[in-house]
Amino acid sequence: MKKYSVGVIGATGMVGQRFLLLLENHPWFEVKALAASASSAGKKYRDALKRWHMSAPVPEKFADMIVMDASADKEKIASAVDFCFCAVNMGKNEIRELEYAYAKLECPIVSNNSAHRFTDDVPMVIPEVNPEHLQVIAEQKKRLGTKRGFIAVKSNCSLQSYVPLLHPLKKFGIKSAAVCTYQAISGAGKTFETMPEICDNVIPYIGGEEEKSENEPLKIWGEVKNGKIIPASSPVITAQCVRVPVSDGHTAACFVKFENKPELNDILGAWAEFAGEPQKLNLPSAPKKFIHYFEEDNRPQPALDRNTENGMAVCAGRLREDNLFDYKFIGFSHNTLRGAAGGAVLLAELLAAKGYFN
Repeated sequence: MKKYSVGVIGATGMVGQRFLLLLENHPWFEVKALAASASSAGKKYRDALKRWHMSAPVPEKFADMIVMDASADKEKIASAVDFCFCAVNMGKNEIRELEYAYAKLECPIVSNNSAHRFTDDVPMVIPEVNPEHLQVIAEQKKRLGTKRGFIAVKSNCSLQSYVPLLHPLKKFGIKSAAVCTYQAISGAGKTFETMPEICDNVIPYIGGEEEKSENEPLKIWGEVKNGKIIPASSPVITAQCVRVPVSDGHTAACFVKFENKPELNDILGAWAEFAGEPQKLNLPSAPKKFIHYFEEDNRPQPALDRNTENGMAVCAGRLREDNLFDYKFIGFSHNTLRGAAGGAVLLAELLAAKGYFN
């Protein structure tokens, strides 16, 4: 695999910092450009940081890189790299315009942002679940008038804690699902220092999160037709999303009703056997085993299990029959690794392996 030159737009934020830790020694991707807001532009990366949120130190190889202005320096950045990761803190319309601008400069964008998740020719991909959606990129490039430039996005971080667990069960005919996600504060870009109100507390509202949790899975399970992704009409999903005092890791309590109720061992078998394109292609960031099921009644737990397979696995536990639905279980994933930067890096690896950056 050739080495690709990479830019990180939004490099000073929490997800941008996670990107740099993941890319520090990446075998395929080499960071050549860092970009952020105008207030950070022209500064060395270490000086542009308002706060370093990661437990590992700032990578020395990036510390003295000069940060560029993500908006004013678009042409310079686009000409220096093969593609960019994007994780910016801006309004949705501004993000759409920024990502389109890079794509039209022939710089592919792998986005962590939500702005383009429902653009019907922009693939929103969990690499193990719906890699076939990448085929709409050809139609997107026609619309944008580009040869190389396009946008691909990853889904909302909380989806990773239950959609990958529901996906192998679709063969049994999922009729409906109810999910309650218990989401870590890093999903809001916060730490315990910067979010003191979460200590000894639970906040039962996360803006826009329930709508994403109910609707994004339907696009992921949708059908590619005439160059567009048509969202699936089922299963019906209802969600509640709660912010909890956990640093990293989103937990989901999931309840499922089937058209043809499987045996409990059928579900366990479907999880144990499931592997996707990243495992078959042996992508650098892919977990060797995608789904890990814990037999213990008190697992998975964020403190114990967030770093399973370098934080890129999806964990499950407590599968049992339910009085109202057919079955219930607990799902779990690391929200800034599998759910955010790591999921975007894995998506970029899939795009690279399939030649989309060439």
